[in-house]
Amino acid sequence: MNFPFYKYQGAGNDFIMIDDRNHQFPRENHLLIAQLCDRRLGIGADGLILLDNHASEDFTMIYYNADGHLGSFCGNGGRCVVAFAKLLGLIQTHTQFVAADGLHRAQIIGDRVSLHMNEVAQWTVEEDFVFMNTGSPHHVVFVEDVSTVDVAQEGAVIAHNDFYGEAGTNVNFVSSIDESHIAVRTFERGVEAETLSCGTGVTASAMAVFLAHKTSQTHIEVQTRGGLLEVEFKPEAQRFTHIVLHGPTQRVFSGTISL
Repeated sequence: MNFPFYKYQGAGNDFIMIDDRNHQFPRENHLLIAQLCDRRLGIGADGLILLDNHASEDFTMIYYNADGHLGSFCGNGGRCVVAFAKLLGLIQTHTQFVAADGLHRAQIIGDRVSLHMNEVAQWTVEEDFVFMNTGSPHHVVFVEDVSTVDVAQEGAVIAHNDFYGEAGTNVNFVSSIDESHIAVRTFERGVEAETLSCGTGVTASAMAVFLAHKTSQTHIEVQTRGGLLEVEFKPEAQRFTHIVLHGPTQRVFSGTISL
């Protein structure tokens, strides 16, 4: 069968998008999905996203990591699938959709998507790191200068250490630029490499900086290797609410694959 696909990127985090509302795509073929994400043998991407129907919301987002297996929530992927849904004519400027971690709202103006993340009510703050789950698990490490970090090596060691077990975690290295501006580099589990940006990781990093008393700001610009994102949030008693991830999206190219 021939499947139309679209390649999207959000701050350098890139995804294969497929409209699978007719349920024709072989979802259980993990080797195929991994091959499609392979940058030498396939289309190349950090992940693959299927857009499916939902009984009461605009659509369902189904996210696969580059290793071919179902992943947890992906923030930049969520922003890109909103742009894809608009391309398909499913939405205009506002949407509600369902992903792996539940319901999300988003707004799109031009190529810019603002994605509402779920509340965060649990975290761990240690002397040298912060851990929290923003739809995906993130270990946030504070460093003097992210440009000097060997993200691939150091990230892999942390992601798969005994503490996080077989499931592993994503790892973010964060340095402060000023009171409302940080730089972040991310090692992503499932990709098993550094990605140019990570939406859930950027979100976790912004709130981790606040928890570590490195800023009092609640609207933070985040510089990634793939571009600039923004995170805003509202700290309340033992939780963060009104968490929004802002940033650009781009449709890079489209084509057809024969499976």
